[in-house]
Amino acid sequence: MSEELIIDGRRIGAKYPPYVVAELSANHNGKLETALRIIDEAKKAGADAIKLQTYRPDTITLDCDSEDFRIHGGLWDGRTLYELYEEAHMPWEWHKPLFDHARKLGITIFSSPFDTTAVDLLEELGAPAYKIASFEAVDLPLIEYVASTGKPMIISTGMADAEEIQEAIDAARSAGCEQLAILHCVSGYPAPAEDYNLRTIPDMIERFGLVTGLSDHTIDNTTAITSVALGASIIEKHFTLDRNGGGPDDSFSLEPKEMAQLCRDSQTAWKALGVIEYGRKSSEQGNVKFRRSLYFVKNLRAGDLITEESIASVRPGFGLPPRLTNEIVGKRLKCDVDANSPIHLDQLLP
Repeated sequence: MSEELIIDGRRIGAKYPPYVVAELSANHNGKLETALRIIDEAKKAGADAIKLQTYRPDTITLDCDSEDFRIHGGLWDGRTLYELYEEAHMPWEWHKPLFDHARKLGITIFSSPFDTTAVDLLEELGAPAYKIASFEAVDLPLIEYVASTGKPMIISTGMADAEEIQEAIDAARSAGCEQLAILHCVSGYPAPAEDYNLRTIPDMIERFGLVTGLSDHTIDNTTAITSVALGASIIEKHFTLDRNGGGPDDSFSLEPKEMAQLCRDSQTAWKALGVIEYGRKSSEQGNVKFRRSLYFVKNLRAGDLITEESIASVRPGFGLPPRLTNEIVGKRLKCDVDANSPIHLDQLLP
């Protein structure tokens, strides 16, 4: 079982805060300056990593306008795959300045390669890890080629059934991948929260024995934060400067303020999980004195019989615990006591 993996020196797993990945995707909208600013904002928001997508239209599809290659419905209705990827792709000559900029800022940068030539480019740039996109999770030769680099690998599982997920894991392992994680994902853009069935995450952890996270395509942070409570150790969200920017992925991406909230709230959720603990917590110590305890409500003299009417269970907690009520009623006093004073064992005769 892989209880953790390490990317760029950062340990990732259930024992560590969630690893937040800001997915730049196509949100550069054709401008290197925009891509650089997105990296700046991801760093400011507190993301652990920025992730690119490395492909050219000719490495991901064919330049064909037949029905097989045309999109019907959704955000990209009517477009051919080649047209979409021509607009959305990250020019390969941008990769080095983006890697250099991220490293200068101190934020991890890696990418999703979509063919072997993309892996080769990323290897030249010293990518510390790789992400396999959901649509490529069935491309076992690609997974094997990525695994052969020896780098940590994250595989998204959108659209994949349990058998296909296992096949992808087996391909990665057989080709030498030692550090592997999987992401629960719904490949809808955007995806409704009710499609996520987050209870799948603990089942994935048990079934596959890997660090498991969430690739979240909902339009807010609720699903992502909830996933942390169910064991997600990685959260990936698309990230943009402006949701109304008009790019292919802008409309279902987080803006900087929302990314900062995700980074903050996912850490809070993880801290709140803590460990199994029934003892008194540090923040409770000062309030113990306000619990209920037993007090005298009448002035009594030494030798008097203690009755139910002469005592009460009240706040604060400086007297004996209320569970001793039946043992105290019927006893006699060793000394005089005043009303509104706490009851102690040394005041009672045997």
